[in-house]
Amino acid sequence: MAQVLEFKLPDLGEGLTEAVIVTWLVQVGEVVAIDQPVVEVETAKAMVEVPCPYGGVVTARFGEEGSELPVGAPLLTVAVGEATPVPEAEGSGNVLVGYGTGAPPARRRRVRASAPERANGTPDRNTAVAETAPRAQQPTPPTALAEGPIPVISPLVRRLARDNDLDLRALSGSGPDGLILRADVEDALRVGAARAAAPTTIATAPKPAGTRTPLKGIRGAVADKLSRSRREIPDATCWVDADATELMRARTAMNAAAGPKISLLALLARICTAALARYPELNSYVDVEAREIVRLDHVHLGFAAQTERGLVVPVVRDAHGRDAESLTAEFARLTDSAHAGTLTPVDLTGGTFTLNNYGVFGVDGSTPIINHPEAAMLGVGRIVPKPWVHEGELAVRQVVQLSLTFDHRVCDGGTAGGFLRYVADCVENPTVLLRTL
Repeated sequence: MAQVLEFKLPDLGEGLTEAVIVTWLVQVGEVVAIDQPVVEVETAKAMVEVPCPYGGVVTARFGEEGSELPVGAPLLTVAVGEATPVPEAEGSGNVLVGYGTGAPPARRRRVRASAPERANGTPDRNTAVAETAPRAQQPTPPTALAEGPIPVISPLVRRLARDNDLDLRALSGSGPDGLILRADVEDALRVGAARAAAPTTIATAPKPAGTRTPLKGIRGAVADKLSRSRREIPDATCWVDADATELMRARTAMNAAAGPKISLLALLARICTAALARYPELNSYVDVEAREIVRLDHVHLGFAAQTERGLVVPVVRDAHGRDAESLTAEFARLTDSAHAGTLTPVDLTGGTFTLNNYGVFGVDGSTPIINHPEAAMLGVGRIVPKPWVHEGELAVRQVVQLSLTFDHRVCDGGTAGGFLRYVADCVENPTVLLRTL
Protein backbone atom coordinates (compact mmCIF):
# COMPACT_ATOMS: atom_id res chain seq x y z
CA MET A 1 0.00 0.00 0.00
CA ALA A 2 1.38 3.40 -1.00
CA GLN A 3 2.31 5.92 1.68
CA VAL A 4 2.13 9.68 1.06
CA LEU A 5 5.14 11.59 2.44
CA GLU A 6 5.44 15.36 2.69
CA PHE A 7 8.64 17.09 1.58
CA LYS A 8 9.20 20.51 3.17
CA LEU A 9 11.44 23.35 1.99
CA PRO A 10 14.76 22.53 3.69
CA ASP A 11 17.13 24.91 5.40
CA LEU A 12 19.44 25.93 2.55
CA GLY A 13 22.19 27.12 4.89
CA GLU A 14 23.83 30.54 5.47
CA GLY A 15 21.01 31.46 7.91
CA LEU A 16 18.43 31.85 5.12
CA THR A 17 14.80 31.70 6.22
CA GLU A 18 12.84 31.78 2.94
CA ALA A 19 13.12 31.18 -0.78
CA VAL A 20 11.18 32.12 -3.93
CA ILE A 21 9.93 29.37 -6.24
CA VAL A 22 11.42 30.07 -9.67
CA THR A 23 10.63 26.94 -11.68
CA TRP A 24 8.90 23.67 -10.87
CA LEU A 25 10.90 20.81 -12.40
CA VAL A 26 8.19 18.15 -11.89
CA GLN A 27 4.45 17.92 -12.44
CA VAL A 28 1.74 16.31 -10.34
CA GLY A 29 1.57 12.65 -11.37
CA GLU A 30 5.22 12.51 -12.40
CA VAL A 31 7.48 9.77 -11.05
CA VAL A 32 10.59 11.08 -9.30
CA ALA A 33 13.71 9.30 -8.11
CA ILE A 34 15.44 9.79 -4.79
CA ASP A 35 17.53 12.98 -4.78
CA GLN A 36 16.07 14.17 -8.09
CA PRO A 37 15.80 17.99 -8.34
CA VAL A 38 12.12 18.91 -8.15
CA VAL A 39 12.13 22.70 -7.94
CA GLU A 40 14.47 25.61 -8.60
CA VAL A 41 14.35 28.31 -5.92
CA GLU A 42 16.07 31.64 -5.46
CA THR A 43 17.49 32.71 -2.12
CA ALA A 44 19.27 35.87 -1.07
CA LYS A 45 22.52 34.03 -1.91
CA ALA A 46 21.96 32.12 -5.15
CA MET A 47 19.72 30.01 -7.39
CA VAL A 48 19.42 26.47 -6.01
CA GLU A 49 17.90 23.25 -7.36
CA VAL A 50 16.25 21.43 -4.45
CA PRO A 51 16.36 17.61 -4.61
CA CYS A 52 13.61 15.45 -3.13
CA PRO A 53 14.64 12.79 -0.58
CA TYR A 54 11.81 10.44 -1.63
CA GLY A 55 11.24 8.29 -4.68
CA GLY A 56 7.67 7.91 -5.89
CA VAL A 57 4.79 9.72 -7.60
CA VAL A 58 4.22 13.43 -7.02
CA THR A 59 0.70 13.83 -5.67
CA ALA A 60 0.66 17.55 -4.91
CA ARG A 61 2.71 20.75 -5.23
CA PHE A 62 2.50 23.73 -2.88
CA GLY A 63 3.17 27.23 -4.13
CA GLU A 64 3.10 28.82 -7.56
CA GLU A 65 6.14 29.98 -9.46
CA GLY A 66 7.10 33.42 -8.15
CA SER A 67 5.69 32.82 -4.69
CA GLU A 68 7.81 32.93 -1.54
CA LEU A 69 7.89 30.07 0.96
CA PRO A 70 9.43 30.02 4.43
CA VAL A 71 11.85 27.28 5.41
CA GLY A 72 9.85 24.34 6.72
CA ALA A 73 6.76 25.00 4.58
CA PRO A 74 5.46 22.05 2.49
CA LEU A 75 6.88 21.88 -1.05
CA LEU A 76 5.22 18.73 -2.39
CA THR A 77 3.91 15.31 -1.42
CA VAL A 78 5.09 11.98 -2.85
CA ALA A 79 3.34 8.62 -2.80
CA VAL A 80 5.84 5.85 -2.10
CA GLY A 81 5.39 2.16 -1.56
CA GLU A 82 5.64 -1.25 -3.22
CA ALA A 83 2.83 -0.52 -5.69
CA THR A 84 4.61 2.60 -6.93
CA PRO A 85 7.17 2.15 -9.73
CA VAL A 86 9.99 4.28 -8.35
CA PRO A 87 12.85 4.46 -10.89
CA GLU A 88 15.50 5.26 -8.35
CA ALA A 89 19.13 4.19 -8.44
CA GLU A 90 20.81 2.36 -5.62
CA GLY A 91 20.14 5.47 -3.53
CA SER A 92 22.09 8.68 -3.29
CA GLY A 93 23.05 8.53 0.34
CA ASN A 94 23.47 12.32 0.11
CA VAL A 95 20.05 13.39 1.31
CA LEU A 96 18.43 15.60 3.92
CA VAL A 97 18.35 15.24 7.68
CA GLY A 98 15.82 12.57 8.62
CA TYR A 99 16.17 10.68 5.35
CA GLY A 100 18.73 8.29 3.93
CA THR A 101 19.18 5.28 1.73
CA GLY A 102 22.42 3.76 2.92
CA ALA A 103 23.75 3.26 -0.60
CA PRO A 104 26.18 5.16 -2.86
CA PRO A 105 24.97 7.73 -5.42
CA ALA A 106 23.96 6.66 -8.91
CA ARG A 107 22.81 8.26 -12.14
CA ARG A 108 19.11 9.09 -12.35
CA ARG A 109 16.61 9.96 -15.05
CA ARG A 110 13.50 12.02 -14.75
CA VAL A 111 10.58 9.75 -15.64
CA ARG A 112 7.00 10.81 -16.27
CA ALA A 113 4.35 8.19 -15.50
CA SER A 114 1.80 7.68 -18.28
CA ALA A 115 -1.93 7.74 -17.68
CA PRO A 116 -2.34 3.94 -18.08
CA GLU A 117 0.45 3.35 -15.59
CA ARG A 118 -1.13 5.60 -13.01
CA ALA A 119 -4.43 3.86 -13.55
CA ASN A 120 -3.42 0.20 -13.29
CA GLY A 121 0.29 0.09 -12.47
CA THR A 122 1.31 -1.21 -15.93
CA PRO A 123 4.72 0.18 -17.00
CA ASP A 124 4.68 2.27 -20.18
CA ARG A 125 7.52 3.11 -22.58
CA ASN A 126 9.08 5.66 -20.16
CA THR A 127 9.17 3.12 -17.38
CA ALA A 128 10.86 0.62 -19.68
CA VAL A 129 13.65 3.12 -20.29
CA ALA A 130 14.17 3.49 -16.57
CA GLU A 131 14.41 -0.27 -16.18
CA THR A 132 17.56 -0.32 -18.31
CA ALA A 133 19.37 0.83 -15.18
CA PRO A 134 20.88 -1.82 -12.84
CA ARG A 135 18.43 -4.25 -11.26
CA ALA A 136 19.24 -2.76 -7.86
CA GLN A 137 16.89 0.07 -8.73
CA GLN A 138 13.97 -1.21 -6.70
CA PRO A 139 11.44 0.81 -4.76
CA THR A 140 12.69 1.57 -1.29
CA PRO A 141 10.13 0.62 1.37
CA PRO A 142 8.96 3.58 3.41
CA THR A 143 10.57 2.18 6.55
CA ALA A 144 13.99 2.11 4.88
CA LEU A 145 13.73 5.78 4.01
CA ALA A 146 13.96 6.73 7.65
CA GLU A 147 16.88 4.50 8.57
CA GLY A 148 20.47 5.71 8.93
CA PRO A 149 19.87 9.46 8.37
CA ILE A 150 22.84 11.43 7.07
CA PRO A 151 22.90 14.82 8.83
CA VAL A 152 22.99 17.08 5.77
CA ILE A 153 20.44 19.80 5.09
CA SER A 154 22.08 21.86 2.35
CA PRO A 155 21.65 20.79 -1.28
CA LEU A 156 24.89 22.66 -2.03
CA VAL A 157 26.78 20.46 0.41
CA ARG A 158 25.30 17.29 -1.08
CA ARG A 159 26.13 18.44 -4.59
CA LEU A 160 29.72 19.26 -3.62
CA ALA A 161 30.13 15.78 -2.14
CA ARG A 162 28.44 14.13 -5.12
CA ASP A 163 30.61 15.98 -7.68
CA ASN A 164 33.76 14.84 -5.88
CA ASP A 165 32.66 11.23 -5.23
CA LEU A 166 32.75 11.79 -1.48
CA ASP A 167 30.66 9.50 0.74
CA LEU A 168 29.01 11.73 3.34
CA ARG A 169 28.46 8.74 5.62
CA ALA A 170 32.20 8.73 6.34
CA LEU A 171 32.18 12.30 7.71
CA SER A 172 31.57 13.66 11.17
CA GLY A 173 29.77 16.99 11.07
CA SER A 174 31.01 20.00 13.01
CA GLY A 175 27.60 21.69 13.10
CA PRO A 176 24.86 21.43 15.74
CA ASP A 177 23.91 17.81 16.48
CA GLY A 178 26.62 16.58 14.11
CA LEU A 179 25.29 18.52 11.10
CA ILE A 180 27.64 18.18 8.12
CA LEU A 181 28.59 21.64 6.85
CA ARG A 182 30.24 22.74 3.64
CA ALA A 183 33.48 23.33 5.56
CA ASP A 184 33.47 19.65 6.64
CA VAL A 185 33.24 18.50 3.02
CA GLU A 186 35.95 20.94 1.89
CA ASP A 187 38.25 19.82 4.72
CA ALA A 188 37.72 16.16 3.74
CA LEU A 189 38.52 16.95 0.12
CA ARG A 190 41.72 18.78 1.13
CA VAL A 191 42.84 15.88 3.31
CA GLY A 192 42.15 13.45 0.50
CA ALA A 193 44.11 15.54 -1.98
CA ALA A 194 47.04 15.83 0.45
CA ARG A 195 47.12 12.08 1.01
CA ALA A 196 47.03 11.43 -2.71
CA ALA A 197 49.95 13.78 -3.29
CA ALA A 198 52.04 12.68 -0.31
CA PRO A 199 53.78 9.64 -1.88
CA THR A 200 54.87 11.66 -4.91
CA THR A 201 56.18 14.48 -2.75
CA ILE A 202 58.17 12.12 -0.58
CA ALA A 203 59.58 10.20 -3.52
CA THR A 204 60.56 13.16 -5.66
CA ALA A 205 61.51 15.78 -3.08
CA PRO A 206 63.66 14.35 -0.28
CA LYS A 207 64.81 16.75 2.41
CA PRO A 208 68.10 18.34 1.40
CA ALA A 209 71.02 18.08 3.77
CA GLY A 210 72.21 21.25 5.47
CA THR A 211 72.73 23.12 8.71
CA ARG A 212 69.59 23.79 10.75
CA THR A 213 69.26 26.84 12.98
CA PRO A 214 66.33 26.89 15.42
CA LEU A 215 64.06 29.94 15.22
CA LYS A 216 64.21 30.92 18.85
CA GLY A 217 65.30 33.79 21.04
CA ILE A 218 65.49 37.18 19.31
CA ARG A 219 65.50 35.58 15.86
CA GLY A 220 62.35 33.62 16.66
CA ALA A 221 60.61 36.65 18.13
CA VAL A 222 61.44 38.74 15.07
CA ALA A 223 60.24 35.97 12.75
CA ASP A 224 56.92 35.71 14.60
CA LYS A 225 56.34 39.47 14.58
CA LEU A 226 57.23 39.95 10.91
CA SER A 227 55.06 36.99 9.91
CA ARG A 228 52.13 38.40 11.86
CA SER A 229 52.63 41.79 10.22
CA ARG A 230 52.54 40.24 6.74
CA ARG A 231 49.44 38.18 7.62
CA GLU A 232 47.36 40.91 9.21
CA ILE A 233 48.41 44.25 7.72
CA PRO A 234 47.53 45.19 4.11
CA ASP A 235 50.63 47.30 3.59
CA ALA A 236 51.68 49.51 0.70
CA THR A 237 54.93 51.38 0.03
CA CYS A 238 55.70 54.71 -1.60
CA TRP A 239 59.11 56.32 -2.02
CA VAL A 240 60.85 59.47 -3.23
CA ASP A 241 64.40 60.67 -3.87
CA ALA A 242 65.42 63.77 -1.96
CA ASP A 243 68.38 66.16 -2.06
CA ALA A 244 69.87 65.93 1.43
CA THR A 245 72.70 68.39 0.78
CA GLU A 246 71.19 71.17 2.88
CA LEU A 247 70.36 68.80 5.74
CA MET A 248 73.96 67.60 5.85
CA ARG A 249 75.20 71.22 5.83
CA ALA A 250 72.85 72.10 8.68
CA ARG A 251 74.14 69.19 10.74
CA THR A 252 77.76 70.22 10.06
CA ALA A 253 76.99 73.76 11.20
CA MET A 254 75.26 72.54 14.37
CA ASN A 255 78.16 70.29 15.26
CA ALA A 256 80.70 73.06 14.64
CA ALA A 257 79.42 74.84 17.71
CA ALA A 258 80.37 73.88 21.23
CA GLY A 259 78.26 71.25 22.91
CA PRO A 260 77.10 67.67 22.26
CA LYS A 261 77.18 66.48 18.69
CA ILE A 262 73.88 65.93 16.91
CA SER A 263 73.40 62.65 15.05
CA LEU A 264 71.83 62.38 11.62
CA LEU A 265 69.33 59.88 13.05
CA ALA A 266 68.23 62.49 15.61
CA LEU A 267 67.57 65.05 12.85
CA LEU A 268 65.55 62.49 10.87
CA ALA A 269 63.62 61.60 14.02
CA ARG A 270 62.85 65.29 14.62
CA ILE A 271 61.50 65.51 11.07
CA CYS A 272 59.41 62.34 11.64
CA THR A 273 57.72 63.67 14.76
CA ALA A 274 56.91 66.95 13.01
CA ALA A 275 55.43 65.01 10.07
CA LEU A 276 53.34 62.85 12.41
CA ALA A 277 51.94 65.99 14.02
CA ARG A 278 50.68 67.01 10.56
CA TYR A 279 49.54 63.50 9.56
CA PRO A 280 48.47 61.82 12.83
CA GLU A 281 46.68 58.98 10.96
CA LEU A 282 50.09 57.29 10.67
CA ASN A 283 50.63 57.35 14.43
CA SER A 284 47.90 54.81 15.15
CA TYR A 285 46.99 51.13 15.14
CA VAL A 286 43.99 49.01 14.20
CA ASP A 287 41.98 47.33 16.96
CA VAL A 288 40.87 44.29 14.95
CA GLU A 289 38.35 42.98 17.47
CA ALA A 290 36.61 46.33 17.87
CA ARG A 291 37.07 47.22 14.16
CA GLU A 292 38.40 50.63 15.16
CA ILE A 293 41.40 52.76 14.27
CA VAL A 294 43.05 53.99 17.46
CA ARG A 295 44.89 57.28 16.93
CA LEU A 296 47.57 57.93 19.55
CA ASP A 297 48.39 61.29 21.14
CA HIS A 298 52.04 60.50 21.85
CA VAL A 299 54.94 59.35 19.67
CA HIS A 300 57.07 56.51 20.98
CA LEU A 301 59.61 56.25 18.17
CA GLY A 302 61.17 52.87 17.44
CA PHE A 303 64.38 52.53 15.44
CA ALA A 304 65.97 49.45 13.93
CA ALA A 305 69.26 48.38 15.48
CA GLN A 306 71.30 45.46 14.13
CA THR A 307 73.18 43.48 16.78
CA GLU A 308 75.14 40.24 16.91
CA ARG A 309 72.02 38.60 18.38
CA GLY A 310 69.78 39.86 15.58
CA LEU A 311 67.59 42.82 14.74
CA VAL A 312 66.00 44.70 17.62
CA VAL A 313 63.80 47.80 17.69
CA PRO A 314 64.44 49.93 20.80
CA VAL A 315 61.87 52.65 21.50
CA VAL A 316 62.52 56.31 22.29
CA ARG A 317 59.60 57.24 24.50
CA ASP A 318 57.83 60.59 24.05
CA ALA A 319 60.02 61.42 21.07
CA HIS A 320 57.64 64.23 20.07
CA GLY A 321 58.66 66.17 23.19
CA ARG A 322 62.42 65.87 22.71
CA ASP A 323 64.82 68.18 20.88
CA ALA A 324 67.66 67.03 18.64
CA GLU A 325 70.14 66.91 21.50
CA SER A 326 67.89 64.79 23.72
CA LEU A 327 67.08 62.47 20.83
CA THR A 328 70.80 62.02 20.08
CA ALA A 329 71.53 61.06 23.70
CA GLU A 330 68.63 58.59 23.89
CA PHE A 331 69.53 56.95 20.57
CA ALA A 332 73.11 56.50 21.82
CA ARG A 333 71.99 54.99 25.14
CA LEU A 334 69.62 52.51 23.55
CA THR A 335 72.10 51.55 20.84
CA ASP A 336 74.79 50.82 23.43
CA SER A 337 72.33 48.73 25.46
CA ALA A 338 71.29 46.84 22.33
CA HIS A 339 74.88 45.86 21.52
CA ALA A 340 75.53 44.96 25.16
CA GLY A 341 72.35 42.87 25.33
CA THR A 342 71.00 44.85 28.28
CA LEU A 343 67.80 46.28 26.80
CA THR A 344 64.81 45.94 29.11
CA PRO A 345 61.27 44.94 28.03
CA VAL A 346 60.24 48.58 28.46
CA ASP A 347 62.99 49.59 26.01
CA LEU A 348 61.62 47.20 23.37
CA THR A 349 57.86 47.67 23.64
CA GLY A 350 55.21 50.33 23.13
CA GLY A 351 56.43 51.84 19.86
CA THR A 352 53.92 53.79 17.75
CA PHE A 353 56.08 54.52 14.67
CA THR A 354 59.42 53.16 13.48
CA LEU A 355 62.36 54.84 11.74
CA ASN A 356 64.61 52.45 9.84
CA ASN A 357 67.97 53.80 8.66
CA TYR A 358 69.06 50.93 6.41
CA GLY A 359 71.46 53.26 4.63
CA VAL A 360 74.10 52.20 7.17
CA PHE A 361 74.22 48.88 5.27
CA GLY A 362 75.18 50.66 2.06
CA VAL A 363 71.83 50.20 0.29
CA ASP A 364 69.72 52.84 -1.43
CA GLY A 365 66.18 51.57 -0.93
CA SER A 366 63.94 48.98 0.67
CA THR A 367 60.30 48.11 1.29
CA PRO A 368 60.20 47.81 5.09
CA ILE A 369 57.84 45.43 6.88
CA ILE A 370 55.70 47.32 9.38
CA ASN A 371 56.51 46.70 13.03
CA HIS A 372 53.15 45.21 14.11
CA PRO A 373 50.81 46.65 15.38
CA GLU A 374 52.07 50.05 14.24
CA ALA A 375 50.65 51.71 11.13
CA ALA A 376 53.80 52.83 9.30
CA MET A 377 57.58 52.78 9.01
CA LEU A 378 59.89 55.32 7.37
CA GLY A 379 62.95 53.89 5.65
CA VAL A 380 66.07 55.92 4.87
CA GLY A 381 68.70 54.79 2.36
CA ARG A 382 72.34 55.80 2.12
CA ILE A 383 73.17 59.43 1.32
CA VAL A 384 75.53 59.48 -1.68
CA PRO A 385 76.71 62.02 -4.26
CA LYS A 386 74.58 61.84 -7.43
CA PRO A 387 73.84 64.00 -10.45
CA TRP A 388 70.89 66.26 -9.60
CA VAL A 389 69.19 69.23 -11.20
CA HIS A 390 69.62 72.06 -8.69
CA GLU A 391 68.29 75.56 -9.42
CA GLY A 392 67.95 74.69 -13.08
CA GLU A 393 71.47 73.33 -13.51
CA LEU A 394 72.98 69.87 -13.31
CA ALA A 395 75.05 69.48 -10.16
CA VAL A 396 76.43 66.80 -7.88
CA ARG A 397 74.26 66.67 -4.75
CA GLN A 398 73.91 64.44 -1.69
CA VAL A 399 70.86 62.32 -2.60
CA VAL A 400 68.87 59.95 -0.39
CA GLN A 401 65.91 57.68 -1.11
CA LEU A 402 63.09 57.77 1.42
CA SER A 403 60.42 55.06 1.57
CA LEU A 404 57.23 54.83 3.59
CA THR A 405 55.41 51.55 4.19
CA PHE A 406 51.94 52.13 5.64
CA ASP A 407 48.86 50.23 6.72
CA HIS A 408 46.28 50.88 4.00
CA ARG A 409 43.49 50.38 6.54
CA VAL A 410 44.36 53.56 8.44
CA CYS A 411 44.81 55.89 5.48
CA ASP A 412 44.92 56.12 1.70
CA GLY A 413 47.73 57.11 -0.62
CA GLY A 414 46.98 60.82 -0.33
CA THR A 415 47.80 60.88 3.37
CA ALA A 416 50.85 58.64 2.99
CA GLY A 417 52.12 60.70 0.05
CA GLY A 418 51.58 63.93 1.97
CA PHE A 419 53.56 62.62 4.93
CA LEU A 420 56.44 61.44 2.74
CA ARG A 421 56.49 64.67 0.73
CA TYR A 422 56.67 66.73 3.91
CA VAL A 423 59.61 64.62 5.17
CA ALA A 424 61.38 65.04 1.83
CA ASP A 425 60.80 68.82 1.87
CA CYS A 426 62.33 69.05 5.36
CA VAL A 427 65.32 66.97 4.22
CA GLU A 428 65.84 69.19 1.19
CA ASN A 429 65.23 72.44 3.03
CA PRO A 430 65.52 72.17 6.84
CA THR A 431 64.06 75.67 7.25
CA VAL A 432 60.68 74.12 6.37
CA LEU A 433 60.87 72.27 9.68
CA LEU A 434 61.75 75.47 11.56
CA ARG A 435 58.77 77.29 10.02
CA THR A 436 56.34 74.58 11.18
CA LEU A 437 57.57 74.19 14.77
